[in-house]
Amino acid sequence: MTVVQVLVVDDQEPFRTAAVAVIEAAPGFAVAGVVQSGEDSVHAAEARQVDLVLMDVNLPGIDGLTARRRLVELGEPPVVVLVSTHDEVEFSDRISEVGAAAYLSKSRLDPDTLEQLWREATVGHSTRARSGRFASASDSASADPAAG
Repeated sequence: MTVVQVLVVDDQEPFRTAAVAVIEAAPGFAVAGVVQSGEDSVHAAEARQVDLVLMDVNLPGIDGLTARRRLVELGEPPVVVLVSTHDEVEFSDRISEVGAAAYLSKSRLDPDTLEQLWREATVGHSTRARSGRFASASDSASADPAAG
């Protein structure tokens, strides 16, 4: 079984701690690293095997949207799920433009949601899939599984 290596990018310690706990509780996922800024996320993704990045939209220095653009410049950019405490409507246009796989409210992160987001981002792609399709976790919750 391939383990999905996840990088957590957030400037708030409580969320970093919670995200690490969720990743450790999700079968098939492991913490590849934890950083506090967009700049550090790019450096970490270059230095490590990172499959998935959980990145806050609002970060000190370059924000999560700009960091996502920079990650695209890597040879094999990781799948990026942007997270925030703000309503997805506030960011949806900009998130779609940068090619994030999904947007997730921080309060909705749990092992099942993490697995579902990864599965949806990588459907029909190789293990290190890269998706430009924007979705929110609420899209998944309302989708008819029989239709797909």
